[in-house]
Amino acid sequence: MDASDLYDDAARERLVEEPPKRVDAPIRTPFERDRARVVHAASSRRLAAKTQVVGPQSDDFVRNRLTHSLEVAQVARDLSRALGSQPDIAETAALAHDLGHPPFGHNGERALAAISAECGGFEGNAQTLRLLTRLEAKTFDGDRSVGLNLTRATLDACTKYPWGIGEGPFPGKFGVYADDRPVFDWMRATQPGQRRCLEAQVMDLADDVAYSVHDVEDGVVAGRLDLTRLDRAAVAEATRAWYLPDVADETVAEVLDDLARIDIWPSTPYDGSRRHLAALKNLTSDVIGRFCGAVQQATFAAAPGPFVRFRADLVIPEQTALEIAVLKGIAAHYVMQAADRVALLGRQRELLAELVEALIDRGPDALDRPFADDWHAAADDAARLRVVIDQVASLTDASAVARHARLVDGAVASTP
Repeated sequence: MDASDLYDDAARERLVEEPPKRVDAPIRTPFERDRARVVHAASSRRLAAKTQVVGPQSDDFVRNRLTHSLEVAQVARDLSRALGSQPDIAETAALAHDLGHPPFGHNGERALAAISAECGGFEGNAQTLRLLTRLEAKTFDGDRSVGLNLTRATLDACTKYPWGIGEGPFPGKFGVYADDRPVFDWMRATQPGQRRCLEAQVMDLADDVAYSVHDVEDGVVAGRLDLTRLDRAAVAEATRAWYLPDVADETVAEVLDDLARIDIWPSTPYDGSRRHLAALKNLTSDVIGRFCGAVQQATFAAAPGPFVRFRADLVIPEQTALEIAVLKGIAAHYVMQAADRVALLGRQRELLAELVEALIDRGPDALDRPFADDWHAAADDAARLRVVIDQVASLTDASAVARHARLVDGAVASTP
């Protein structure tokens, strides 16, 4: 049986029914069409100029949001296929999972969250849903854009946090704004509640796996950390502060010992040679395989399947979750918390706050045409603030800096 046959008509349904494709067009499943729509979306292209951890302008080796998303998609597709679910759904969710991230990565997300309290907050995952169902226009329902008009199964797989602000188990994490609730309710009509579909769980795990392994790889190549000389106490503290509040130093030390027993874990400092670069890439591949293999085995052991939608859940062994968190803790300590990064992060947040204020003051004349139209249609100040947040979130790192220079620095320079 083809994996697509495990998904019913409700899973294939789109918010707006679409006419059949031309008879001479390539024959594709609905889920393959979803993938193509995300690949061709303008917001996907913008990811190439948005920060992953280190700004994309800082080095031509480090990952940006686009390369990260491509790597997440590869991990998600392979794991989904191994589980017997539809790989196009998990891959599309992975390709889309960061579309809602604003300039400057998670730092920009925190800045916009602080600014947008009066219009319902900001969260990158809720912004992704908004892009897919409204802002990234491909299909219209009368006078209203319904975004890419993805199938229910694909859209649900893109939803990491299927609840509104203040409704879920994780403070500050949510997947839908109040004015996007109608399409969210349509998407969740066949599975109310807060349970995530299996494909969303695969996407989320793939994100964590790629994040943990590749950020460490980038840190090694950038000379920010040496895997043969880790400050274990500092890594434990960063792991607690960022990911696992209750993890003990001893547990982190045990996890680091287990990772160091991987056959190709480095025994000498990285020297930038092709041999060391190849060894580092092979280590990355082995660790990803270690994580995904453990999850696949645990998932198969827990339920008979089929592993699609809401018929099963992904099982992540405790040891695997610990290893992922500790690797992320390494990157947090040596990269995100580095002194030069901390100063830069503060300036980035100031820039976005100043840019939002300038756009509110200038109004539609300073907005791109789609957002200017939204401004004119907005009913109150909160709705207009949401329009400005949408505009700023759509920008790349470079375009945010350029627009700030034009609207803020230029305005200051022209003041007598």
